[in-house]
Amino acid sequence: MEIIIQANAAVANGVAARLFAKAIRRNAGAVLGLATGGTPLALYRELIAMKLDWRKIVTFNLDEYVGLAPDHSQSYHYFMWENLFRHVNIAKKNVHIPDGLAKDIPKFCAKYEKQIHAAGGIDLQLLGIGTDGHIGFNEPTSSLASRTRIKTLTPQTRKDNARFFGSEAEVPHHCITMGIGTIMEARHCVMLAFGKNKARAIAETVEGPVTSMNPASALQLHPRVTVFLDEDSASELKLSDYYRWVYDNKPDWQKF
Repeated sequence: MEIIIQANAAVANGVAARLFAKAIRRNAGAVLGLATGGTPLALYRELIAMKLDWRKIVTFNLDEYVGLAPDHSQSYHYFMWENLFRHVNIAKKNVHIPDGLAKDIPKFCAKYEKQIHAAGGIDLQLLGIGTDGHIGFNEPTSSLASRTRIKTLTPQTRKDNARFFGSEAEVPHHCITMGIGTIMEARHCVMLAFGKNKARAIAETVEGPVTSMNPASALQLHPRVTVFLDEDSASELKLSDYYRWVYDNKPDWQKF
């Protein structure tokens, strides 16, 4: 697990964007796992500005709210098209986002897993992290071997996401999410975390025990994870000076 600490979120997003751009330029048909929420917005703006070629890129989103139509202003379908896809030359057929209106959710989830497999698996998976350590919508106590499925959101997650809705009461109770086992099969995972409110979750993810109480801690078992942090989100890490030293002394061939 590589921990990259930058002065602020803007600088960190710029470095993360270079990593994604390198992957897209190296493999015109790369399969990307994408995330939503406030954290990746700046990264998406950076990628749009780079004017990369997305014609053969394939994407799979982490999650979607159950019960929201694709054109709902808070659906993740709407979010992705509004904040990334309509600004790049991606083929609509290559975009995959869970269907929050699926009539048979278990059947849809099994199909989503098969689609990921048929695409050759995810090359680069973007992740955020919740204040309780959730990735995707895999809440604490989620199985570390879980696959795409329906989940019930915790009160804390609904409270955290209420800022995107008119009120907490409007936040759906359920979602479809890739499982931790699904996420762990991506060849490279990239996590973004910014702000003091993420510091504890990051410390537990990076330096704590692997436990379902902090789902993101499963990433310690992944062969290739890059975590981008600002100073605030890194503030509770015990080995922050070491992580900075490692990043500053990367060999040239590892830089992006």
